[in-house]
Amino acid sequence: MVTRPLRLGVNIDHVATIRNARGGEHPDPVRAAQIVAQAGGDGITVHLREDRRHIRDEDLARVQAATGLPLNLEMAATDEMVEIALRHQPHAACIVPERREERTTEGGLDAAGQHNRLAPIVARLRDAGIRVSLFIAPEARQIEAAMQLGAPIVELHTGEYAHATGDQVAVELRRIADMAALAAKNGIEPHAGHGLTYDNVQPVAAIPQLAELNIGHYLIGEAIFCGLEASVTKMRELMDAVR
Repeated sequence: MVTRPLRLGVNIDHVATIRNARGGEHPDPVRAAQIVAQAGGDGITVHLREDRRHIRDEDLARVQAATGLPLNLEMAATDEMVEIALRHQPHAACIVPERREERTTEGGLDAAGQHNRLAPIVARLRDAGIRVSLFIAPEARQIEAAMQLGAPIVELHTGEYAHATGDQVAVELRRIADMAALAAKNGIEPHAGHGLTYDNVQPVAAIPQLAELNIGHYLIGEAIFCGLEASVTKMRELMDAVR
């Protein structure tokens, strides 16, 4: 099997989280996007949440204009977010589950159980030329739902793998690998992300069918100690070493 190149998308939400904690303009997520581009990142991911807890509406156009990197907009399956996506025309839109009380996205989207709700949203985004991704658990029924919905991309939630211990680590890694293979076999481009760190990224990065990893919170946290360019560069090197 030919191993495809592996892209690194960097989520810069938590630069905006720090900014919003005090108000004002600093640190600016636009500067973060520019540093990611300089450090070898392949894309910028932002999640515009209903409560605007980190990225805000006015950030979207600024981030898009800041670099030549494709923008991946994470969004809930709501009419408001669809209209925003259609207005800004990001390269990709990743539909994620969202609950206001959660600190971060806690699991995958139930694409299988929400087909009727998701079908018109996927169609509107796809018809506008936006690449649609579904953030799902690594489960066969969710891959099948993505096929039925006509989504060209799935992002496999790696949180269970990231939090596993002992023998369960291998079990969760196998689930991700099997579902990446199933997606690719059926013409869907598999991505992965959530909870990935320097210590656990390489087994996931080595899965040959995966085309992209999206990593954010960990890289922004490491940047506090070593700088964002260094944290992205190190993650890029770790990924490349197994591909």
